[in-house]
Amino acid sequence: MLYIHNSMESPWRIVDDCGGAFTMGAIGGGIFQAVKGFRNAPVGVRHRFRGSINAVKIRAPQIGGSFAVWGGLFSTIDCGLVKLRGKEDPWNSITSGALTGAVLASRSGPLAMVGSAMMGGILLALIEGVGILLTRYTAQQFQNPNPFAEDPSQLPPRDASSPQGYRGFGQYQ
Repeated sequence: MLYIHNSMESPWRIVDDCGGAFTMGAIGGGIFQAVKGFRNAPVGVRHRFRGSINAVKIRAPQIGGSFAVWGGLFSTIDCGLVKLRGKEDPWNSITSGALTGAVLASRSGPLAMVGSAMMGGILLALIEGVGILLTRYTAQQFQNPNPFAEDPSQLPPRDASSPQGYRGFGQYQ
């Protein structure tokens, strides 16, 4: 995500990212829990739908909250890095992903912090890399053609060494 950084909008960006992450987690978790609740419920359509709805009511807000914590912490670290470094580039996101993974795993010990930091950094590096590749691909796709490529004044003169009676491909001349 590339934003034009303004120090006054950082708190709103954090709140916005936190809310967006909660929404993604709640919707995605709701869909996943609906399927899981349906499959794990006793036989019968009524039981299965009730199990699905109960699973969504219990777990979807928890999953959304976990996503919101991750998104809020990531955005906070990202805004801090933008302020500290003075520029916004993919390295901020990659570092933010690594630091977010480390901070969220801090209660599990140093080994878990290192593993989570590596996973967060690698995941964000992949996301940023794909974003850069897509941007470059679409930029090449929509480039304007060179308007002077077919200008006759730019072509070399005709070769006069060809025989008089032969004009080459006459339909094209």
